[in-house]
Amino acid sequence: MTYREYDFREIITKAVCGKGRKKTTEINRVLPAHKPSSVLGCWIINHSYHATKADGEYVEIQGSYDINLWYAYDDHRHTEVVLETVQYRDEIILAERDDEIVGEEYDCIAKVVKQPNCIQCQIAESGEEIEVEVEREFIVKLIGETKVNVKVEPIHSVQLKTDSQYKEKKHPTILKRKDG
Repeated sequence: MTYREYDFREIITKAVCGKGRKKTTEINRVLPAHKPSSVLGCWIINHSYHATKADGEYVEIQGSYDINLWYAYDDHRHTEVVLETVQYRDEIILAERDDEIVGEEYDCIAKVVKQPNCIQCQIAESGEEIEVEVEREFIVKLIGETKVNVKVEPIHSVQLKTDSQYKEKKHPTILKRKDG
């Protein structure tokens, strides 16, 4: 029996083998040089990240961003900007997973749905620190080799028509419209 006699053929190809999504909200504490009187503004900039497959259950994203915090101190007489770099690590569970993965090599694709953004910024109860609430959201895709079964149809002999057979076939008449 040859491989052509089977009804199905197994193909190994690269495909999306897992997907996941996660929204994270966390509070970062920033300790300014002076005791703050009020918060005047907060921006999150310079976001960078890298995704790797940690195991069969989740993808790990390691990243960082800078918090630029503008605050007033000395009873609102002076202002200052504090820059603090925050490192983070997110584990995104693969909600959709294919168990027919072949091999151990994977590509991880991570896409930011929502860049890190300051939701709320306030002086902590201690009065010395400023609490910055930040949210971010990612979608991840795990790409690997997987098996796909396709149905194989037998090849039938094809009879080619000659030019004379095409000429014998009647074509529909095209009616012309008279604009009057």
